Amino acid sequence: MTQRPWLPHYADDVAPDLAEVPFSHLPDLVRASGAEYASTIAFTQCMPNGMNGSLTYAQVDALSDDFAAYLREVVGLAQGDRVAVQMPNCLAYPIVALGVLKAGLVLVNTNPLYTPTEMVHQFTDSGAKALVVIDMFADRLPEVLPHTSIETVVTVRIAEFFPPIIAGVIRMVQKLWSRTLPKVTVPHTTFQSALSAGRSAKTQDALTGYLAGIGHDTVAALQYTGGTTGVSKGAMLTHGNLVSNTLQMIQMCGGYMRPGVEVAMTALPLYHIFAFTVNLLGFYKLGARNILIPSPRPPSNLKRAFENYKITWVTGVNTLFNALLNERWFLDSPPRHLRASAAGGMALHESVAAQWREVTGTPIVEGYGLTETSPVLSFNPFGPSAKDGTIGIPVPSTELRCIDESGKEVEPGTPGEIAAKGPQVMLGYWNRPDDTAASIVDGWFRTGDVAEMDADGFFTIVDRKKDMILVSGFNVYPNEIEDRIASLPGVLEVGVVGIPDEKSGEAVRAYIVAPQNPPTEEAVIAHCRETLAAYKVPKSVRFVDELPKSPIGKILRRELRAEAVTSATASIETQGRELS
Repeated sequence: MTQRPWLPHYADDVAPDLAEVPFSHLPDLVRASGAEYASTIAFTQCMPNGMNGSLTYAQVDALSDDFAAYLREVVGLAQGDRVAVQMPNCLAYPIVALGVLKAGLVLVNTNPLYTPTEMVHQFTDSGAKALVVIDMFADRLPEVLPHTSIETVVTVRIAEFFPPIIAGVIRMVQKLWSRTLPKVTVPHTTFQSALSAGRSAKTQDALTGYLAGIGHDTVAALQYTGGTTGVSKGAMLTHGNLVSNTLQMIQMCGGYMRPGVEVAMTALPLYHIFAFTVNLLGFYKLGARNILIPSPRPPSNLKRAFENYKITWVTGVNTLFNALLNERWFLDSPPRHLRASAAGGMALHESVAAQWREVTGTPIVEGYGLTETSPVLSFNPFGPSAKDGTIGIPVPSTELRCIDESGKEVEPGTPGEIAAKGPQVMLGYWNRPDDTAASIVDGWFRTGDVAEMDADGFFTIVDRKKDMILVSGFNVYPNEIEDRIASLPGVLEVGVVGIPDEKSGEAVRAYIVAPQNPPTEEAVIAHCRETLAAYKVPKSVRFVDELPKSPIGKILRRELRAEAVTSATASIETQGRELS
């Protein structure tokens, strides 16, 4: 089989391998950008009504030093201790995250919308000793903290570093209008108090000492998987993993990412590995300006940001791009300065990609990766080599192959599980040696995703192994059906799952969101029959108001399956009562 058939398809300005990494660890990278772009605005937080606050690179560098000193000198944490961070996109997030790394500690990103049960699991599993949390969700802490080893709590306000008058208005609205500020009833320190204490305690010698002995193989973050295949696990991402993947992503984009120029829309949550690496680390390395959106839902929350800033890059998932394309304000006035967009997290529907290019007049490419791979493994190259409907080719210094159940590489054009090798692949799962051994075999990480590689080395995701539907012995992959249905006029979102069926084992069901001019069930099925084999055609269609989604907007098929099973069980019980 041809080795690395993708090599001829890198853009002319993209080298297929990384040069020697020039940074010993993430703080090296962060400090280099802080010095080079000191006076440049690094982050701007934009609220739905346009209220905003900003920080320069020099401010972020100094404030994260303050926070690092607070954690080590005031709290007394030791190198390698874990710090949980639970907040949406806001100006405090990069200060806290970079401060944790500068302190030689381990970052534990946590979804702010987690339930107490989920918080307890992640905090106890990671052994976190400190928690930095947005104050809007502090009412969960009395139920959570007694079951964890957390001894220090720092609370953050959503409008930290906004001009005082604007911050005061936002605070008043939270208290009196939206009533989203519960009373904090556990011992805690405010973020500004923590920064002040750290500022008084820090010395340059101490800041240097925090990183003694830290290198590429040192764990920088425990990034928890979504738990879709069981209990949520902490992927141990090292400094080398994250530095390498940051550089791989930038190198892959070539001239489309210009140092000191880009303005990136950051609507995906920074606590998710996609935005953490691509937006926080990648665009920070480039000296870009990140426009932070605390919540991208509804999509009208992005309107003022697009109006007020010269956005050159947008990163997102299919549902975000699709939602924007269904907003009249976006269609009437698409971003004039946009250069490129990158999609990940879930399959980018070809109809969405085509419409995005038509509306914005700019390229959109799909990438692929996982939490365990920091996350980027592949990317569609910019330029004529790109192939729509694929996840592109491996990023520099990365090997991908498709394997069968025995671990043998399959021929091009044959579906197989993607196995990956590269400097961005995790060290393993935190305190789970058996899971680590099962997922990393002979140095290759087994992703659980089924794909095909063509003769040019481009990969196309077929689907997750666990999402595959088995209809009368035939493999059916939801992505293919979703892509077909998404091209129907009126369809906003679609999720496809398998449901139990007495005759065929499983049958295909489509869940569709179509708020205006929805197609009929018959029209959906007829459309699918035109382009799909009979066994792939949905047996049933359900129209719903919304689909369950992850924090980044990825449709959660497991919840749709659960709903389908529940509905089927209820129907059987009802029939049983009627017969009796």
